[in-house]
Amino acid sequence: MDATRLPHEPTLFEARLKPHRSLSRAGFIAVMAVLGGVSLTVGSAFLMMGAWPIFGFFGLDVLLVYLAFRANFRSARAYEDIHVTPSILRVRQVSHHGNERENVTNPRWVRMETTRDEDYGMTRLALISRGVPLVVGAFLGPQQREQVAHGLADALAAAKR
Repeated sequence: MDATRLPHEPTLFEARLKPHRSLSRAGFIAVMAVLGGVSLTVGSAFLMMGAWPIFGFFGLDVLLVYLAFRANFRSARAYEDIHVTPSILRVRQVSHHGNERENVTNPRWVRMETTRDEDYGMTRLALISRGVPLVVGAFLGPQQREQVAHGLADALAAAKR
């Protein structure tokens, strides 16, 4: 059991936030296979015409796309855990490198601040305690950030009652 949490306290809000990735591992393999096949086919045509350096550039393009996708998948390993009880607000942020940062505070001392854009929606969600902002869900889209903000606002209001 967590030493900072009282055993009788209810959980007011709990969420694990993860970056959204629309391309699955199987989709990635399919995209790379199609891209590699097209590059090999078109590059071979240039090779037969005697423009052999172009064949190498097609291979380089495939390599660069592969490296970009790997970086994208690596960044998807980041996540944030938010847990709110009447006496504890815990935010644990884990980067894609595995570095952890945990902030624990009393939810009664926290206020939520949001920034919005007319066209885009909610662009920033921060929890402010003692004047120090903690940005939450920076990797989320506006709609997901909005959902988290509503849940957090309800939990903070319940904790302050």
